[in-house]
Amino acid sequence: MIYKATHPRKVRGESVHQPLSEKIKQNQTNLKTISTSEMHEKLKKQSCLIDPKSLFIGNLDTKNLIQSEYFLPNTDCFVEGPDVKELSERIKLWIGTGYPVHLIGPTGCGKTSLVMHIAKEIGRPVVWINGDDALTTKDLTGGYAQIKQESMRDHYIHNVIKSADIIKPEWIDNPLAIACKYGCTFVYNEFSRAKPTANNVLLSVFEEGILELPSKFGQERYLKVHPEFRAILTSNSIEYAGIHAPQDALLDRMVGIYMDYYSLETEIDIVRKHTNIPYEEAKNIVFVIRKIREQVNEVQKPGTRAAIMVGKAMKQLNGNAEKYYNQLFIDVIATKTGSNVDLFQKEKLVNNVISQLT
Repeated sequence: MIYKATHPRKVRGESVHQPLSEKIKQNQTNLKTISTSEMHEKLKKQSCLIDPKSLFIGNLDTKNLIQSEYFLPNTDCFVEGPDVKELSERIKLWIGTGYPVHLIGPTGCGKTSLVMHIAKEIGRPVVWINGDDALTTKDLTGGYAQIKQESMRDHYIHNVIKSADIIKPEWIDNPLAIACKYGCTFVYNEFSRAKPTANNVLLSVFEEGILELPSKFGQERYLKVHPEFRAILTSNSIEYAGIHAPQDALLDRMVGIYMDYYSLETEIDIVRKHTNIPYEEAKNIVFVIRKIREQVNEVQKPGTRAAIMVGKAMKQLNGNAEKYYNQLFIDVIATKTGSNVDLFQKEKLVNNVISQLT
C-alpha cells in the first residue's frame, strides 16, 4: 500500500502525515557517504605532519578520525649535524623502548625543532600541547564542553502531538586523551611550566598504561592506552622564571635528557638554512651571539633563535646592514634586560664583541 498525504499541514518543515518508513527512506536518500579516498584527498589539503592514510588506525571510521587541528606542522629548515644526529639517536632509543623522554635545556637551543623532527620520524600522528601556569587536567584529558538537547516529536496522527526532550552531555577529548586513544606521539611542550597537580594524570599513563578521565563516570572513566602511544616532553632548566619542579614520582617514570646549544658549525648551518644568507655573514652572526652567551647569566643567554632573527633582518636590508649592524644584535637581546642600566651594559658588550670581528 502506497501512503498518500491528504493534509498539507507541516510542523518544522515536515509533513505531519509522513510515516516513519517514509522518513527513514528519505534520510537514506539524502545521506552523503564520504569514501576513504575522498577523505584522504580532503586531508592532503590540510597541513598535517604525515600521510593522511596513516590516520586511519585499525577499523576506525571517519567519525572517529583524529582532529587535524592537533597535528604538528611540518618543518623544512631542520639541520641534522653530527651533534644533532647523536642526540636524536639517544632520544629515539628511549622512545623505542616505550619510555617517555623529558628533554631539558635552555631557551632557544632547538628543543622544539628537534622534537618535531623526531616525532615525524616515528611515523605516527602527532598531538601536542603547550604547558603554562593556568593549564589544568581537563586541558589535557578533556571534559563535558556543552550540553546537547534533542527534541523528539510524534506526528502519526495529525491532531495529536507527543513530545520528549532528551538532554545529553557532550564529551570533548583533549590532546592527551586523543593520543592515548589512537596511539599518537604526544608532545608536551613547556611541560614544567604547568603546575604538578595538572600533570598527575600522567602517572598512570606512563606506569599502568591507563588514562583516567576524572570528569567521566563508570567504565568510561578509564581508557586503555594504545600500544603505539609515545610521549616527548620539553622543559627549560629549573632556574628559569615560571618553572615548577615536577613531582618525583612522575620524573621516575621518564628518561631525562639534557641538551645545550649546538656546535658552532651546526648553528651556522641552522642560520643559513633559515635565512639563505652567505656563509661568512652567518658565521659572524653566530660568533657574536656565542660570545654574548659566554658573558651573561644562564637566563639571559641568547639562543640560536636570536641569530636567526639577526640573519633575517640582514637579509631584509639587502646588503645595507652596516648602518644598523650593532643595533640588530642589541634589539634581539634587549627583551631579556631588566632596566636601562642593564641595557646600557648589553650595548657595551655587543659593541665590544663586534669589534673583535675586524
